[in-house]
Amino acid sequence: MTGTSVGTSAPLRVGLVGYGLAGSVFHAPLIAATEGLTLDTVVTSNPERQAQARAEHGEDLRFVASPDDLWAHADELDLIVIASPNKTHVPLAKAAIAAGLPVVVDKPVAGTASEARELAELAEKQGVLLSVFQNRRWDNDFLTLQKLLADGELGDIWRFESRFERWRPHPKGGWRESGNPEEIGGLLYDLGSHVVDQALVLFGPAVSVYAESDVRRPGAEADDDTFIAITHANGVRSHLYVSATTAQLGPRFRVLGSQAGYVKYGLDPQEAALRDGKRPTAGEPWGVEGESLWGRVGSGESPLTGGGRPLATVDGDYPAYYAAVAAALRDGAPNPVPATQAADALDVLEAARVSARDGVTVTL
Repeated sequence: MTGTSVGTSAPLRVGLVGYGLAGSVFHAPLIAATEGLTLDTVVTSNPERQAQARAEHGEDLRFVASPDDLWAHADELDLIVIASPNKTHVPLAKAAIAAGLPVVVDKPVAGTASEARELAELAEKQGVLLSVFQNRRWDNDFLTLQKLLADGELGDIWRFESRFERWRPHPKGGWRESGNPEEIGGLLYDLGSHVVDQALVLFGPAVSVYAESDVRRPGAEADDDTFIAITHANGVRSHLYVSATTAQLGPRFRVLGSQAGYVKYGLDPQEAALRDGKRPTAGEPWGVEGESLWGRVGSGESPLTGGGRPLATVDGDYPAYYAAVAAALRDGAPNPVPATQAADALDVLEAARVSARDGVTVTL
C-alpha cells in the first residue's frame, strides 16, 4: 500500500477532499480525535475554509487546490477521505484507488449499486481499503436497539419503524436539493442512505421494496418527503420515513415484537455537538443522552402515557468508525463498512426510486 507510515508507530497521514459540511463537521474532527491518525492535507481552494481548517487543526495543516495534487504526492499520504459532493464520489474514489491509496468515501458511495460494486472490485484488485462512512451505525439509539435485540427482550420482531424527519418548510438550495440527476440529491439518497443501511444491518437482506416519494415544498426540485417499505428475507417489515416537511415529528424508532416494543424519540446528540464545535476527547463523556430522552420498552400502552419502562440509551460513538479504519490499516482488522454493504443498500434505494415513480412493488 502507498504511504510509509503504515506498519510503523508514526500516525497515518490523511488527505481530506472537501471542507464543507461533511468535511469540517464530521470527518476532520473525528480524524483528529482518532489515535494513530493525523489530518495532513485538505483539498480546498476556498480561503475562508482554509482559515477555518487552520484555526481548528493547526498551522501545519497543508492545503492543495485539487485532488490531482493529492495523487501527485500519494507517497506522502496513507489514507484519502472523500467528503466532496455526491457526484464526485465515484471518480475520486477510482483515482485514489488507482494511486494505491486506501479510501473512505462519505455516503452514498455511488449513485448506483453497480458503481459501488465496481469500486469494491477495483479496491480488492489494488489491495487497498475502501470503506463507506455510515456514521449512523454508531448513533446512540441504534447501538441501544442492537443491544436490545441481542438480549431478546422484544421477542420476534414484526415491524421496524424508523424516522429521520425535519421541519424545513423552505428549501435551502445547493446540490443536496438539486433536481439534476447527476447531483444525486434529494432525501432518498441523503437520509435514505442512513435509514436503509440501519435496517439492513439490523434485519438482513431485502426481498421487496415499495416507496412513495414527493416534492412538497414550493421551489423544491428533489424529493423532500419519502417513505420506504422493505420486506426482509426473514419476514421483518421495515417502514422508513425521511422528510424535510414534517410539522410534528414522530418517534425516531418504533420497534414492535412478539413480546414487547421499543419506542425512542429524539436524534442522537453527536451531530449537534460537532456542529456546536464540541470535539470527542479520550476519557471524556461523548454521545451521552439525558434520561428525559431515553426510550421505553413495554407492551399494551403508549410510552407517552407512561407505558413501559425507561431504557438507558447507550452512548453514541462516532469516533469508533475511524478507530476501526485505523485498526484495519495497521492491524488488518475488519473494514467497518465495506462498499459491498453500501451496494446492498443502494439496491434498495434504486428499487425505491423505481417503485415511487411507477407505483409498483419491486422484487429484488
